[in-house]
Amino acid sequence: MIHSQAAQEHCFQVNLGGMIELLSNHLYSDPRVYIRELLQNAVDAIEARRLIQPNHLGRVLIEVVDSEDGTPTLMVEDDGVGLTEAEVHEFLATIGKSSKRGELSEQRSTFIGQFGIGLLSCFMVSEEIAIVTKSARHPEAPPVEWRGKPDGTYKVRTLERDLKPGTRVYLVARPGCQELLSVKSLEVLVRHYGGLLPMALELSANQKTIGLNDVPPWRKGCTDEQWRQETLAYGERLLGEKFFDAIPLPSIAEGVEGVAYVLANSGTVGSTPSHRVYIKGMLVSEASKKLLPDWAFFVRCVVDARTLRPTASREDLYENEDLDQVRNALGQALKQYLIGLAETDSARLQRLISLHYPALKALAVENDDLLRLFFNWLPFETSLGRMTGQEIRENRQTVCFVNTVDRFRQIASVATAQSMLVINAGYTHDTEILDRATALFSDISFEVIDPAELSEAFEELSLTERDRVHDFLRLADVVLQPFGVQTEARRFKPVDLPAIYLQNEAAETLRSISRTKDISNDLFSNVLDGIAQGIEFQAHSRLCFNFDNETFLRMVDLPDRALQERVVQMLYVQALLLGQYPLGHREIKLMNKGLLGLIDMSLNLASLNGMQ
Repeated sequence: MIHSQAAQEHCFQVNLGGMIELLSNHLYSDPRVYIRELLQNAVDAIEARRLIQPNHLGRVLIEVVDSEDGTPTLMVEDDGVGLTEAEVHEFLATIGKSSKRGELSEQRSTFIGQFGIGLLSCFMVSEEIAIVTKSARHPEAPPVEWRGKPDGTYKVRTLERDLKPGTRVYLVARPGCQELLSVKSLEVLVRHYGGLLPMALELSANQKTIGLNDVPPWRKGCTDEQWRQETLAYGERLLGEKFFDAIPLPSIAEGVEGVAYVLANSGTVGSTPSHRVYIKGMLVSEASKKLLPDWAFFVRCVVDARTLRPTASREDLYENEDLDQVRNALGQALKQYLIGLAETDSARLQRLISLHYPALKALAVENDDLLRLFFNWLPFETSLGRMTGQEIRENRQTVCFVNTVDRFRQIASVATAQSMLVINAGYTHDTEILDRATALFSDISFEVIDPAELSEAFEELSLTERDRVHDFLRLADVVLQPFGVQTEARRFKPVDLPAIYLQNEAAETLRSISRTKDISNDLFSNVLDGIAQGIEFQAHSRLCFNFDNETFLRMVDLPDRALQERVVQMLYVQALLLGQYPLGHREIKLMNKGLLGLIDMSLNLASLNGMQ
């Protein structure tokens, strides 16, 4: 008989040194972020003190002292809320335990950091972290010194001398990290991460103290044009590139402000510019791609937010409902900017559209009002050259379009020669825009044209002309019957084009199936045959000969039937190549056979002439 014992409960064994190594060297992408984490802790301490002393202004001092051997020691001092000895044990020695929790949990949105692990980043640049702190909430408590090491050990002692409330963090550069704690690097890093913080930031070294805060243009009171020029200059300094325009984003969502820069170079559909995001004045990300709707790929933003939440590494944004609201609000601000340009500065809007029409087409697809507003300025590729919506609407009630780039290329030259306007709607959003424009505008409609229907615009032959080509066309039908192609003859331009190949969508699908079968196994070929049987009766392919072409007329009058067959085959292959249709293995074989046959005929003719 088996007796069972009650399961015993055990605790995880945590290797503190390994945990610190993991967090400090793998959570963060760059050791330079240590200064951001120190600034974040200092700012949050000041914010916590403001909760008990609302008029407290706050100040962060960064000081660097070089030792005799050249190793720098960094001190970051804040006049924030400070900690008691009990809080030191609770918060500094417990990984993941943040001082922004507990009794201050209701005000957590006030703070930048909420994860309680940022201090560990300091171990990337120093072998020890020393902290001296004095509590403002409990002024009767003595100052405390805490020293921690990356092996997970720490020491705490109470100091006898009294200090002002606040915290000082001391770091001595570890070998190889001296440059990261130098005055030159710190000035750059503090401005980079904390330049927009709302309390004084000062750097002291060599008996000199300088302020490091910056005032962004959206917080300055300027006239519109002055604001624009200053903001464009600010964006060039900050982001390292010139911009076409600057869009103010003043409080467009709760606790969000900043500027959107219109790119000076064309963006591409699917590309996502990176945005610079601050949270409560602290830089969180230089390359966030989550901030704007997908269609807004023509701008880069610099924003300062209070409601957004950073990830644990504080290097990007947490995807949540707040971010959705901000994203929608920023998108709405961009729409209002474009509407304002259309109403007050159409010249600038036209220049913007010429740069970023793919983005504006994506935007217009989402909103009928914006489509009405922008359509006249949107560019389209046509058989008569690039035209705007307004140019297309002028004097044309019905306009044809094809919905793939390949089909447009196949008919563009012929349509151009006929002065026929055909729009290439094969690019992203164009077909949908034209379909919706038909419903929105009463003065124009857009219809899909099947390339096979193009010959209907060609001039028909007279009865005498039809009699002249009748026998030849019957011969051509027989020659091309294995390829499912019928023939006809009409007049069309350009006259130097002897024939054009046209097919409808079903025929295009059949050609694709045929090419796929050439490289497929038997099982897949049977599947493709089943698909082909369902659309064969809809397929329509046509080789249209040009009666105005001299080569065609000479071919019609040839007495040699074999030569006629050979020329028909070659004109069919040439028409496929000119129309940029991929050749299947049968057409490649036909081309090779035709070329060799023509060469053979030429050689025989040369031999006969030589004998004579």
